[in-house]
Amino acid sequence: MNDEKEKGVEILEAHQEMVGHIEKGAQRIRALSAVTILVAAVLSVSYVYELLLPLTGVKTVTVDLTAPSNQAAEVLVLILVLAWLYVGVRDLLFSTKMSREIARARAGEEEVGKRMGGQDSG
Repeated sequence: MNDEKEKGVEILEAHQEMVGHIEKGAQRIRALSAVTILVAAVLSVSYVYELLLPLTGVKTVTVDLTAPSNQAAEVLVLILVLAWLYVGVRDLLFSTKMSREIARARAGEEEVGKRMGGQDSG
């Protein structure tokens, strides 16, 4: 009976950990999504502008790769990419861990179910 309680506690703890992780992850993903949407909007406007330049007679554009504004934009995009990479890796590791925990919990549920079934018949 004590083993059954321990299994039940383990299942509840795993469930609570999963829900907490999902809530924290959802907040981070919303924040990253908002920033990413803003950056994507700026990049979209920039690309549309570049596509319209030939219509105004501009055939070539010179870009100074050492300009502080260009370097700042590159660093910002790099930070966003690294943030998304971090979230992806962290979520992958968590989901892998949770898959193992869920499989273990399901095996525990089956074991408890068999024990309870045995008690009812006896």
